[in-house]
Amino acid sequence: MIGAGLTGLIALLHLFILVLEMFLWETRLARRAFGTSEEFAINTKVMAANQGLYNGFLAAGLIWALYLGLPGEGQAIAIFFLLCVLLAGVYGGLTAASRILYVQALPAGLALLAIFAGL
Repeated sequence: MIGAGLTGLIALLHLFILVLEMFLWETRLARRAFGTSEEFAINTKVMAANQGLYNGFLAAGLIWALYLGLPGEGQAIAIFFLLCVLLAGVYGGLTAASRILYVQALPAGLALLAIFAGL
């Protein structure tokens, strides 16, 4: 099922973001991914770790949905967490960096469309 596959990829993306924000925030990899300076990374380490935790919660919800099954018992849970990802992506895209629309919101929207279409 395409919806389940996209949901899994989005969960992996959010696990990766968790790792970047919670554990690798001050590294060159994370600074390049988020377009931040070394000074900014040092000054925002605690904030980034908090954001990483929230991304982990999104991933956990999507993994839970996949565990319960798509289609099936996990569908409502997947829809809820994908809507959370979509809204966070739209907000981040409008307020932080427009590429968040493509990296976070667009994949969540496509996964939701696939789930609603039964794909």
